[in-house]
Amino acid sequence: MKEVKGVQLMFKRGLFIGRFQPFHYGHLHAIKMILNEVEEVVIVIGSSQMSHELDNPFTAGERIEMIQAALDASGIDRSRYLLIPIPDAPAHRVWVSQVESQTPRFEVVYTNQPLTRRLLLESGYNVRKIRMFRRDELEATEIRRRILKKEDWKNLVPDPVYKIVQEIDGEERIRDLAKMDTSRANIKELDDLDDHG
Repeated sequence: MKEVKGVQLMFKRGLFIGRFQPFHYGHLHAIKMILNEVEEVVIVIGSSQMSHELDNPFTAGERIEMIQAALDASGIDRSRYLLIPIPDAPAHRVWVSQVESQTPRFEVVYTNQPLTRRLLLESGYNVRKIRMFRRDELEATEIRRRILKKEDWKNLVPDPVYKIVQEIDGEERIRDLAKMDTSRANIKELDDLDDHG
């Protein structure tokens, strides 16, 4: 195996999957840790078809911009990673095949997500857990919650990510999406009343 900065790497290529809605310091920490073990990491932007939803507010293109800008600002050499958007599969059993067909070959997978872990283990992959970093606050759900409530979130994401979210008016997008979700919930409640009343 190859040596990088005096460190003997264990694997040629690893896979790291996330939705990155948005990319935050926990993701950055994970990528740095992964790069201590692999020559190259394939960063899969999962659910790439999803955007403009409260849980998935950003497009795949916006997420790619965020990740690349954050990794550039951290001094991570672009030759050490690939960014590949992959949409959800119609069924869990075919998802691994979809990932395999859309990424270069990989030897190891890094994930803490239970379903992703299970599917890849059942397909014979070496799956390693990622050591969490400040998990109580470095979670995309928490960041979106803070944005929604107009609370400070800038210190949870790399500066370039914050800048991109500002440039695309991402805070207002999330707040508008929350209004849409509330409207849908109210309509469903009315429909339920009509059905039962």
